[in-house]
Amino acid sequence: MEEYLRPTFILDFTSPEVQEYVSEFRELNSLEEQAKALYLKVRDGFLYDPYRLDLRPEALKASVILKKSRAWCVEKAIVFAAGLRALSIPCRLGYAIVQNHIGVERLTTILRSEKIVFHGYVDVLLNDNWTKATPAFDHRTCSLCEVQPLEWDADEDSLFQEYSGKGKFMEYHYDYGTFPDVPVELMNEEMKKYYPHLFDGTHTNSRQFSFYHLWSPKD
Repeated sequence: MEEYLRPTFILDFTSPEVQEYVSEFRELNSLEEQAKALYLKVRDGFLYDPYRLDLRPEALKASVILKKSRAWCVEKAIVFAAGLRALSIPCRLGYAIVQNHIGVERLTTILRSEKIVFHGYVDVLLNDNWTKATPAFDHRTCSLCEVQPLEWDADEDSLFQEYSGKGKFMEYHYDYGTFPDVPVELMNEEMKKYYPHLFDGTHTNSRQFSFYHLWSPKD
């Protein structure tokens, strides 16, 4: 379990920022209670925002993300994973290709695809049982999409709701599996394969959408 408990450059849970973020949970009675409370804090503490994407390691550090009020699924999974390890709860990061059917017209136009590549979740070990948790969609976003926020009970996998009141909401097309740390190079390579126009040098960062990757010019 050592590799699922150690800090990394990105999962920098020994930093003051992450230690402060999880401090309120340390007095809870069990690791399960701590994990569930942390899940809700991450899920609802950041407004889900897939329009500010930065795939560079220095931008993906948990301590850096904690300075934001908005975050996308990969960032929220990083914060959750770093927080879990800070609480001595083993975890690993998982990624998938998904398709969201509600409220993504703007994002589909930008990505030129209905598929969301490298959607992030976290695999958590509690009571000798691995379960998947997905803190991506906060309650405000869910209300706008007219779906219920995704709960996680630490006993069963919690991925995206397959159906909403209006029909299909989210479906999984491919699972990359789980990793002890963020596979930054693989994430960049896969996004370049599916969204080549974002990497061709003509993309302009704006207030509506910004995108940085491993090969972006240095600031």
